[in-house]
Amino acid sequence: MIERILPILTFFSAMGSGLIAGLFFAFSVFMMTALARLPSAQGIAAMQSINVTILNPLFGLVFTGTAVACLFLAITSCFRLGEAGTGYLLIGSLSYLIGSFLVTIVFNVPLNDSLAAIDPSAEGSSGQWARYIASWMPWNHVRTVATLAALASFFMAFRLSG
Repeated sequence: MIERILPILTFFSAMGSGLIAGLFFAFSVFMMTALARLPSAQGIAAMQSINVTILNPLFGLVFTGTAVACLFLAITSCFRLGEAGTGYLLIGSLSYLIGSFLVTIVFNVPLNDSLAAIDPSAEGSSGQWARYIASWMPWNHVRTVATLAALASFFMAFRLSG
């Protein structure tokens, strides 16, 4: 049974990692730069809106579902070390779990929560916005690299496992 589930979960994890990598990549490459070019009140309001609308069932399925699949793959991989592609499954799973899921929960979500409490038109909001961008972006870069590494690792796992 596990032999039939592993390829499906690996495929799902690869697809999920790729989708999330694309999202994080877009924010790293142009979205945050575009928002930072707006007057701070508009940039804050836009990011607040993004942070609310991203919390939807489809995003939740991809982001959290990939994490659940990676957790299963990581645990399973620990018992199958030495088999073709298993090391890549473990690396991919840990890359996603730590570099995407954990970083998001520990760093990006608290920053988003603090941004949600800001009145975009309040005095001092432009300084808070600048600090938000300066703190949020490096962690998003980490997430981007981690999800791309996860995708590449899952691809290699497929390739080596036949």
